[in-house]
Amino acid sequence: MVEKLLMGTSNRDKVRELREILAGLPWEICSLADLAPVPEPEEAGATFEENALLKARYYASHFSMACVADDSGLEVDALGGAPGVRSARYAGEGCSYSDNNEKLLDALAEMSWPERLARFVCCAAFAAQDGSTHVVRGTVEGRIAAESFGENGFGYDPVFVPSGHECTFAEMSAREKHAISHRGRAFRELRAWLETRS
Repeated sequence: MVEKLLMGTSNRDKVRELREILAGLPWEICSLADLAPVPEPEEAGATFEENALLKARYYASHFSMACVADDSGLEVDALGGAPGVRSARYAGEGCSYSDNNEKLLDALAEMSWPERLARFVCCAAFAAQDGSTHVVRGTVEGRIAAESFGENGFGYDPVFVPSGHECTFAEMSAREKHAISHRGRAFRELRAWLETRS
């Protein structure tokens, strides 16, 4: 019998990315959208690692199946590492991607290109039904553009220019982005670990 692997997220954009990255694993992959709704756990961790493990353990326990979850966000050096673990809620609860990007661009309005150093961070966690866990971390360095560019991707993709490139993540194809992104790096490492486990 094929073992089920739950993606512990209700973010449809993230589900789409993870399905692409994890395709071909000998697991039956499902998402929270395929299951009865449950309250989301409070992301009270102080780090990406803590929040990723918290979510993976919560959903694995609740649905009695192995679960992968991640916590990811943007760290901007000039803002002391903000928005960090609050990346999704940077402009307030219930804010949109564009609200977050607008607030970020406003905060950096007076900053020159060299001062706009930033990185995307993704911590991906696996939790099994027996309580065992595994967590990995992926990062990609870059800078924040002066305005939004591109229509692809989601979140801060329209304002993030990865090092060595002249366009934002939102101007790249999914394949180009996955090859270098924080989430792509973290989940490829997690995928390799899962392959040894299955």
